[in-house]
Amino acid sequence: MRWLERLEEGLIALLMAAMTLLTFAQVVARYVFGYSYTWALEATGVMFAWLIFVGMAYGVRIGAHIGVDIVVRKLGARAARAAALLASALCIAYALIVAWGATQYVVKIHDVGILMQDLPVPSWIPRLVLPLGYALLALRFGQIGLRLLRGERASLLGDEAEDALRHRDLAAEEAEETGEAARGGGTP
Repeated sequence: MRWLERLEEGLIALLMAAMTLLTFAQVVARYVFGYSYTWALEATGVMFAWLIFVGMAYGVRIGAHIGVDIVVRKLGARAARAAALLASALCIAYALIVAWGATQYVVKIHDVGILMQDLPVPSWIPRLVLPLGYALLALRFGQIGLRLLRGERASLLGDEAEDALRHRDLAAEEAEETGEAARGGGTP
């Protein structure tokens, strides 16, 4: 699955760069040359939609989503694991239901045959991100569920307190190393 992770990260980086460059070019064209690309807003919107739907699965993979876990933290280890498995199963079910509905929607849009408003592209093509994004989301929740079933450490949510402590510890280590180097205690 390493290839999928790289594809996901590469696509997110590419979309962010393309959106930034296109928006910059549009601003320069409009305010410097008095010209506007009529298709730029629609293209940026499509790229943003793809970024959101690929990004939500990426957020699950890296544990970046926030949530309220005060009840789960009060449970014992077995009960917390069972709650996480149940939550993972419900998330998978939700993602698959939406992916199925999105697939039906894309098929109907394909059958109608409408082009996008400003781009000469069939409107079903950019909408493919709906079923693909939710299928990828279901896969990511499935991976978490499998890790939980194997007894490995896995979480559906990010842990802001743990992240803050880790950043604090890294900053302290960096300050300590910088202090040693300034005093001449570091290696040349």
